[in-house]
Amino acid sequence: MSAVKRVGATRREKAAATRERMLRAAIEVFAEAGYVGARMADIAARAGVAVQTVYFVFHTKPELLQACFDYAVLGPERLVPPEQTPFREIATARSGRAALRALVAGNTAILERVATTDEVARAALHEPEAAAVVKNSERLRRDGYRDMLATVAERFALRPGLSLDDATDILLMYGSSATYLSMVRAGWSRDRFEDWLTDTLARTFLARPGR
Repeated sequence: MSAVKRVGATRREKAAATRERMLRAAIEVFAEAGYVGARMADIAARAGVAVQTVYFVFHTKPELLQACFDYAVLGPERLVPPEQTPFREIATARSGRAALRALVAGNTAILERVATTDEVARAALHEPEAAAVVKNSERLRRDGYRDMLATVAERFALRPGLSLDDATDILLMYGSSATYLSMVRAGWSRDRFEDWLTDTLARTFLARPGR
């Protein structure tokens, strides 16, 4: 019985490893060829699998692009789950600035993985399928940002006159892939980016930005 269970686990592990290899290959091919230029056959070749395997797992190129987003945002299975990332510190931080630093740290870790794929998808907004993936990603990002900012507002208060919706809109701009890539390509380190964004958000959002 234990031998049977072990075979099943090994098959799942192999399937997960193959899926991750295809996703990594897709991210690379999308970055090199763009969404329109990327071919499923090229992705399969990069991953070392038959093209039928790519279609069997992801069905269509839009579904594969969405899976690349999900993989980049959530991380591969070996990465820690969200509740063990810096985001968890938002609810326990002892100051508004510390809560925003936790938000920025968690968001930057995601941006490091997703920024290139996001840029590729946005360059193909004329393609309805790519536009739908971007729209879904932005909806999820807005919901996540709003929930985190609601916790910050409840615990430390936003500056007078700043609504939660407006704060979310501002964070969508500052915490975007475009902002991150602009700074990184200008030569900024991750630490410098996080320090700058934390300071910027504290001054913009908090009733007491120094605390």
